[in-house]
Amino acid sequence: MARIMPEDTATIEARALFIQTFGCQMNVRDSEQMAELLRTQGYELVDDEREADLIILNTCSIRAKAEQKAASYLGRIGEMKRRKRSIVIGMAGCLAQQWGRRALDRLPYLDFVCGTHNIDMIPEMVQDARRHKTRRAETAFRETVASIGVAALPAKGSVTAFVTIMQGCDNYCTYCIVPYVRGREESRESGEILQEIRIMADKGVREVTLLGQNVNSYGMKLNRRLDFPGLLDRVSEIEGIERIRFISSHPKDLSDRLIDAFRVLPKLCDHIHLPVQAGSDRILKLMGRGYGTSEYIEKVAKLREARPGIAITTDFIVGFPGEADEDFQKTIDLMEKIRFDNSFSFKYSPRPGIAAEFMEQGVPEEVKRERLTAVQALQRLHSCHSNRLMVGRQVEVLVEGPSKRGEEDVMGRTGTNKIVNIAAPSIDAGSTVEVTIARAYLHSLRGEVRKKEKS
Repeated sequence: MARIMPEDTATIEARALFIQTFGCQMNVRDSEQMAELLRTQGYELVDDEREADLIILNTCSIRAKAEQKAASYLGRIGEMKRRKRSIVIGMAGCLAQQWGRRALDRLPYLDFVCGTHNIDMIPEMVQDARRHKTRRAETAFRETVASIGVAALPAKGSVTAFVTIMQGCDNYCTYCIVPYVRGREESRESGEILQEIRIMADKGVREVTLLGQNVNSYGMKLNRRLDFPGLLDRVSEIEGIERIRFISSHPKDLSDRLIDAFRVLPKLCDHIHLPVQAGSDRILKLMGRGYGTSEYIEKVAKLREARPGIAITTDFIVGFPGEADEDFQKTIDLMEKIRFDNSFSFKYSPRPGIAAEFMEQGVPEEVKRERLTAVQALQRLHSCHSNRLMVGRQVEVLVEGPSKRGEEDVMGRTGTNKIVNIAAPSIDAGSTVEVTIARAYLHSLRGEVRKKEKS
């Protein structure tokens, strides 16, 4: 149970909360939980930081660029604090976990620092900052993450939602800081997860994305073990939920049972994000990934056999220490062989305390840039080709709401997670419509609602 110390409800005054979130879906969900906890103190979310009485920066430190973005934002809101001293400013997330109390020393305008295991303590820290002008840092890892089960509904009218099923990671890949800032794996009890999803379904949510650093390991440490495929089966039984997604899935732990779930569970979407990171077995071994390219290719083939047309997306890291030209060429070769629907690619950046930080044979920055450019250019070709193959096809789209392209359009997604803009403003969010894909672009598709044939 989250530790909350609400003020006397008779004295609560409405206050404005702004949360700036960096990083992955896990951070997005954490921010939703922070907002839910702070509602007990009368805080309501606002879209403009200038209106805020409380600003929380929810940070990511998985790559140097994410850390730099967070540091830049912290500097900017420091200027706001100098103009409006009553603002409370907090820092949460992975970078907060990494910096700890040092953040208070470096940033005198910061009121509190909250680690990844301590989200439930934010209301208390905010009260201390307001009432007693106390500056606190809470970053201790705890035996259990109290906030992991905070039930926070998505924004009113949302038809999609994130649900945390576990936190932390036990893999310790040599390039990854996650186990050091998120801690070891901890799974939520399945009953809590299922109840949260039932509540969401009653509120109009039609699609849930199950979140974890490695969802394939779900349930490994629970006394009553229900593995991840078993959990998917239970979620698929919930009335009102039409689609199920999950992220992320570690290739070494992708079991035949999970692959078979794509064959037998129609609510499971036609998409999997399966980070490969590199196409060279030598580099994968240095990364500590626990699989080789042949095993990865075999699992992709099984996925495509179980669910024909499944979209497969991935991650790449270029410029890992010791990556020679021939290693990088193998990454390009793997891309050509598998032809991913999309990928997220990054230059390797050393993180403090990870094993790869001490590896020799660093790749020059200009070489990293060249390799990243090559990967991204090839992926654009593959993504465009994948999208063009959709033209003329009839697909089901779950409408999420108005499109960013204009008031006359609505936006939704296919089961393969492709964005579709539709010229049909009268379609309500939450509707599943059948459309014909008329045009394809790099990042989206254009769909037309199928007209019913006259009888």
